[in-house]
Amino acid sequence: MVQRLSRALTFIAGSVVGGLALAFVVVALHPSLITPARRTSAHPRAAPTTAANGAERRERRERPVASYASAVERAAPAVVNIYTARLVTEQVNPFPSFAPFSGLFGNLLPEYRQRIERTLGSGVIIDKQGHIVTNYHVIADAEAIRVQLADGRIAKPRIVGVDPDTDLAVLQINLPHLPVITFGHSRQVRVGDVVLAIGDPLGLSQTVTNGIVSATGRENLDISAFDNFIQTDAPINFGNSGGALINSNGQLIGINTAIVAKSLGVEGIGFAIPVDIVRGVVHDIIKYGKVIRGWIGIIPEDISATEARQIGLARGGVLIANMYVNSPAQQAGLKAGDLLLDLDGKPVRSAEEARVEIASRKPGSTLAVRVLRGMRKLNVTVQVKQQPK
Repeated sequence: MVQRLSRALTFIAGSVVGGLALAFVVVALHPSLITPARRTSAHPRAAPTTAANGAERRERRERPVASYASAVERAAPAVVNIYTARLVTEQVNPFPSFAPFSGLFGNLLPEYRQRIERTLGSGVIIDKQGHIVTNYHVIADAEAIRVQLADGRIAKPRIVGVDPDTDLAVLQINLPHLPVITFGHSRQVRVGDVVLAIGDPLGLSQTVTNGIVSATGRENLDISAFDNFIQTDAPINFGNSGGALINSNGQLIGINTAIVAKSLGVEGIGFAIPVDIVRGVVHDIIKYGKVIRGWIGIIPEDISATEARQIGLARGGVLIANMYVNSPAQQAGLKAGDLLLDLDGKPVRSAEEARVEIASRKPGSTLAVRVLRGMRKLNVTVQVKQQPK
């Protein structure tokens, strides 16, 4: 039994030694068999390369940026520079000197001199026939007017007509292949809309500034007889008058006309005439040579609730402060002291709004007027006539 166990152990020991010897030989011939394998991740992460970095930089450069270049490209060619010259007579010495040696009473007559005053402005080409809309004050009393297009062409325009009540004027030039601006609708303009002003500020040639619409329907600014302006913080400087106020689509929504005096330390308040008013004025000037406005002969006035109570009215609003004798309003039965409630069903919110609404009516049409007289509401139909000059 012992001998059998001894032989078995000897056999096992010999087998182990033989196996180890064989393994040693194999490893000696192929050492890579015992090199540890590199671990691989289920999500391999490649090291960044120079080519990848370059592609990333190009992608960043090619990302779209916020830009209004397309709007400017559509509108700017139709915006022109207007140069005017006018003869100005001014008093040289407002306080005449008393010279006892040149006569008994001396030189008591003031002295005057004349000089040429040159001004800058802007305008907008509105059709292929060469009609240009600008501000009336840009060309008022001008002895000479010159128009320069964005492409460098220069022309001498003729004055088609003017409308001081809205501070608008229409010129016409005779040149081929004219760029024309696209009209928008100012009634669609909202506070907060992005706008761009294009014009010729301070003689710096065509310049674009941008901002937002700060307010609409601005009134009582004493800029023109019919105040109903778009207010914007887009920088408008001297020379921008008559230029275009456009929306982000490049459509005309107003004609830049005025700024609040910067001498008062005010910044960012400019005003433009809404394009819906411009459209009607321009149509009449081109067709009739003047603007045809409706008139019923009332003088409206804004009154507060306190003022209304003092004159026996139930509330404040727009009062018919006075009216012309034998005017359509008087003939229809309206009276001074009536409180205007609405015109053709549209509520009247201000005296300026009432003037604009009446002026927009065609002569010969009728206007339904509702007023408050004492505690009674009255409905009156008034025949609209042409506004007398």
